[in-house]
Amino acid sequence: MVKLKQKRRITGFAVDDQPREKLIREGRRSLSDAELIAILIGSGTAGVSVVKLSQSILGQYDHSLSELGRASLDELKNFHGIGDAKAVTIIAALEIGRRRKEEPDQKKPVITCARDAFEMMHPALADLNHEEFWIMMLNSANGVIGKAMISKGGRAGTIADPKIIFKTALERNAAYLILFHNHPSGNLKASDEDIRITKKLVEAGKTMDLFVLDHLIVAGGSYLSLADEGMI
Repeated sequence: MVKLKQKRRITGFAVDDQPREKLIREGRRSLSDAELIAILIGSGTAGVSVVKLSQSILGQYDHSLSELGRASLDELKNFHGIGDAKAVTIIAALEIGRRRKEEPDQKKPVITCARDAFEMMHPALADLNHEEFWIMMLNSANGVIGKAMISKGGRAGTIADPKIIFKTALERNAAYLILFHNHPSGNLKASDEDIRITKKLVEAGKTMDLFVLDHLIVAGGSYLSLADEGMI
């Protein structure tokens, strides 16, 4: 009985040859250029995985995304297994990347001291009747690239999970972190547990070159900076 040739899709590969799954497990930065293109293409040909096909395409353009971005529709269709749909997908994705580079950078707020950080986070934490733990993520120039709530608790406390904190920061390519939590009671004193957790996160961040600069406790219109107080 004659069998139809089956295209080798991403889901049919060994774990190490599944770029979609790798992105989910390890994040976008873990993928090679060929693996990213493989996600766009979706499937290879009989006997050739989509990753191998992507490597072959890149190889024809000196492994340069810039050179590949100049390829025409007809040039891409010369590769076995690349038709109109896949060629158009590659061209569109690289064009999006080109246009993104052309956009002017939006000016990011720069944090120069604990007061700057407090004023930016104060609206989110000032009037809560429960505790929340947040992080502020900074780039290497101390520009704010994002904020994220890590956990929400009751009046007595909340949880600072290092795995969630650093996963969130690494996904945003942060260089520095500032930690925040509020005290609904209005008490600005740092507990022994606040200090212990902060020191633990500071040390963990050093191993990843992702440095924790400060931990601010917010209560009403005031704050306590553990860094300014020499507690970390």
